[in-house]
Amino acid sequence: MTEIEARGLGECLTEALAIATDDCDGVFLSVDIDVCDPGHAPGTGTPEPDGLTARQLLDAVRRVAYEAPVLGVNVVEVAPPYDNTEITSFLADRVVLEALTGIARRRKDARDGTTWDPRRPLLDGR
Repeated sequence: MTEIEARGLGECLTEALAIATDDCDGVFLSVDIDVCDPGHAPGTGTPEPDGLTARQLLDAVRRVAYEAPVLGVNVVEVAPPYDNTEITSFLADRVVLEALTGIARRRKDARDGTTWDPRRPLLDGR
């Protein structure tokens, strides 16, 4: 988080995507839910303070799924016994949906010759 705070999440993602996709045909996106601050994902076995917000995680997942050749996705470290309000389970579900959204948009853009900036909210319905 210190690096993300210093450089910004966008810049860190740009660098990580360049490294992850260098000379490869596809990537597997594994999201460890305890990357989030426990206020956003308390239902994990190893909560760590000062993590990402839920919004930051969802934006990052959508961007990675859009920009990288994602071949598979999983979400790990959700611990239902510690998830009394189900907030972590709801977040994990949304992580998968955001990944699918990024993949679907990438395929649509490839098919239609369009482009979408996943760092910008999709407000206009295109």
